Amino acid sequence: MKRERESDKLKNQYRINERIRVPEVRLVGDDVEPGVYPTAQALKMAQDQDLDLVEISPNATPPVCRITDFQKFLYQQKKRQKEQKAKSVKVIVKEIRFGPQTDDHDYNFKLKHAKGFLEEGAKVKAYVFFKGRSILFKEQGEVLLLRFANDLEEFGKVEQLPVLEGKRMIIMISPKKPGAAPSKQPQQQQAPAKKVITLKPKADNENKEDKDE
Repeated sequence: MKRERESDKLKNQYRINERIRVPEVRLVGDDVEPGVYPTAQALKMAQDQDLDLVEISPNATPPVCRITDFQKFLYQQKKRQKEQKAKSVKVIVKEIRFGPQTDDHDYNFKLKHAKGFLEEGAKVKAYVFFKGRSILFKEQGEVLLLRFANDLEEFGKVEQLPVLEGKRMIIMISPKKPGAAPSKQPQQQQAPAKKVITLKPKADNENKEDKDE
């Protein structure tokens, strides 16, 4: 049923044949001389080829039409939409939770995970959860989140500064573009250039003096 509804929705997006009621249209496509034609003439051209006149750009002046097989046209549109959907990137958000008084060991452990998430292309939603009267430490929580963002500066950029939502203070960090993260492989040190000493041959006069001696 869902596929049928989607098919009908796509079908209703386009006006074809007698449903095109403008006085003239611009024809494009194969086996046709591109140009502006009276709609009646364009429709007859389509009928002579046992094809349909399909309006593909209704907002143009005049509207743009193509002579084609409408069912084949719909199939191609569905295929194109499916390919575009497959190419669309799914945004993954990873959550990391802190307490207002998180110790360094726990902080560094979560920092390591956050770096990994950002390198994989996921967003990081880090938050400090305030339980009971710990809400009194909200400034401490904000400092912790800003420190967290600063430590991730080479891997991600702040999308949303710390904001308090109920009992949680949240910061959003999105990954930098591929190649922005520092390389884990140490750079090879270049060997120092060797000093080359060139020995010049003695001049002819010097050689002659040596022989005379």
